[in-house]
Amino acid sequence: MPETPSEIDVLRAALAAAEARAAAAEEELTQARAVVSASDAMIRHLQLQIAKLRRDQFGHSAERHARLIEQLEMQLEDLETDLGQDRAKTDAAAAKTTVAAFERRRPARKPFPEHLPRERVVVEAPTSCSCCGSARIVKMGEDITETLEVVPRQWKVIQTVREKFTCRDCEKISQPPAPFHPTPRGWAGPNLLAMLLFEKFGQHQPLNRQAERYAKEGVEISLSTLADQVGACTAALQPIHDLIRAHVLGAERLHADDTTVPLMAKGGTQTARLWTYLRDDRPFAGGAPPAALYHFSTDRRMEHPTRHLAGWTGILQADAYGGYNGVYDAARKPAPALSALCWSHARRKFFELADIKATAKKGKRVAEDISPIALEAVKRIDAIFDAERGITGMSAVARRDARQRQVAPMVHDLHEWMRAERARMSKHNPVAKAINYMLEEDGRWEAFTRFLDDGRICLTNNAAERALRGIALGRKAWLFAGSPRGGERAAFMYSLIVTAKMNDVDPQAWLADVLARLPDIPVPRLPELLPWNWQHSPVAKAA
Repeated sequence: MPETPSEIDVLRAALAAAEARAAAAEEELTQARAVVSASDAMIRHLQLQIAKLRRDQFGHSAERHARLIEQLEMQLEDLETDLGQDRAKTDAAAAKTTVAAFERRRPARKPFPEHLPRERVVVEAPTSCSCCGSARIVKMGEDITETLEVVPRQWKVIQTVREKFTCRDCEKISQPPAPFHPTPRGWAGPNLLAMLLFEKFGQHQPLNRQAERYAKEGVEISLSTLADQVGACTAALQPIHDLIRAHVLGAERLHADDTTVPLMAKGGTQTARLWTYLRDDRPFAGGAPPAALYHFSTDRRMEHPTRHLAGWTGILQADAYGGYNGVYDAARKPAPALSALCWSHARRKFFELADIKATAKKGKRVAEDISPIALEAVKRIDAIFDAERGITGMSAVARRDARQRQVAPMVHDLHEWMRAERARMSKHNPVAKAINYMLEEDGRWEAFTRFLDDGRICLTNNAAERALRGIALGRKAWLFAGSPRGGERAAFMYSLIVTAKMNDVDPQAWLADVLARLPDIPVPRLPELLPWNWQHSPVAKAA
């Protein structure tokens, strides 16, 4: 008879089984922790994305969400670190057990665009079996690994050949006409010109830096030659700019704003201005395409916006800068424009007095330097912003009706509360100054509340500020405008490039196609080249 296991062997087997179950349970617990960490990290990541998207979409809430975004970023960093630790523990435990290690599911990478050309590189196939060495192997399929690569820019010279023919009867010479260039005495193709313009005005790369880069690529073009082509392109694109200008000034409502531009002058630089007038009917479901018009001036006098908007009437959304008063003048012909002031500017004055984080950075005691009245004002204004977000994109009538129901009572309460608080303050109180910005001057509160009765009016002027954001960033690259004409030329090109971007059109591709088609297109068909009507027509290649 076979020998029965001893009691000691049975106990050892039971102990080993218990240890295996414990190890497996520990591994499963570690995996569960890793799963929880991954889920938490994903949740925080999505929350962070949502917060950033809201900030980008609603510029007026950027300040309010700044602290939230920073907090989410810190939380996400900690959760990602925790996840790394949990994954390391899971891998170590999996090596000791038969339980499969936890693998975090990462988001699947989007496939590369189909329009990109594919270059097939076939790795040399084996000639024999890697196991037994037999040569009797047959192909059963293939695996493809895609790698995104970029080809350095290539320059080429297009030779347009025009053959000559002579008549044997009359000896008349016949020859096709020479091709039109986008610019007079031109030598540059439309794609080169579009790249030159977009990099200078869209990417803020001065011509001298472009010339240096071209020279390193083996193509030496002098700075004066590049500048000559920029000037010629500006003249060639004038008809398109005129159409955009007419479209912008045909709006019933405009956003307006300005920013500083350093201008080269004797002995240094002077502060010039770049103005923008923006048409965007999308917030009230208007059918007109968006467009932007820019102007340059050497100073900020009232005469400039008055001249820019000569003959235009409608609703002008801007800040409370007094330079626009000429546009609002009751004696203005054909009629005065109506003022609609920006609530983001008003909120900003209160927020600066209620920003806990900024106060703490200055080394001040928060409890003493944060105004509870300013904080309450920010909360009340934020409630108005929250209600306003829900009606963006509705028709003008629907927006007006919703505002009368939801927003008007909050605006009325805010007005009464501010008047009561200001009556108890000294006129030198910073909060009183913030309140006076909205209430002190005649007609100021009416301009702030005009949006309640007109659904076309936006609560803020953030659209114009966004149109100037790129210029503010570009100042660090191009430093200053070389002359007033240079500033005017920059404003001209900004009008084209920003309008293209607002219509989701690639500015460089659009400029290249427009420059290629302008010499041959009849005047009545010029509107076909506007960004919102544009359909790409590839430039003909040389034979």
